[in-house]
Amino acid sequence: MADDADSLRVAFVCVQNAGRSQMANAFARREVERRGLADRVEVLTGGTQPADHVHDEVVKVMREKGFDLADRTPREITFEEIQATDYVITMGCSAQDVCPATWSGENRDWGLDDPDGKGLDAVRDIRDEIERRVDDLFDELDESTAEGAHASGTEDAD
Repeated sequence: MADDADSLRVAFVCVQNAGRSQMANAFARREVERRGLADRVEVLTGGTQPADHVHDEVVKVMREKGFDLADRTPREITFEEIQATDYVITMGCSAQDVCPATWSGENRDWGLDDPDGKGLDAVRDIRDEIERRVDDLFDELDESTAEGAHASGTEDAD
């Protein structure tokens, strides 16, 4: 991705990076590709205290949507990554004592239940809510990146 003023970085952050943030990351990467935003939007994910693996129930319900998260490894989000991020989306861990990450961009906390140890129907509900919120976020980002391209004169002519 080009490193310029018109590009945006979005991070999906959770404590363990083993459930909600992994689902959001998968849906966001799909939206970047679907909407042709690869040159304008960078997506990353991480946790403040990463788990050893993505939760089994998350792998199962994401497979139903065509995503294979079995080989994904939760990772720590770095201070440098967070500082260079325009939108930090936390999954329900925004309280300072639970999610100690700090950032310079806009923070949105989605306040979602942790899928760890929940039944598949509950995890599906969480997954579907994440998919909806990612779609809404990308509707917003699509508009803002289009406005930015138009303002800078880089929008393609029709």
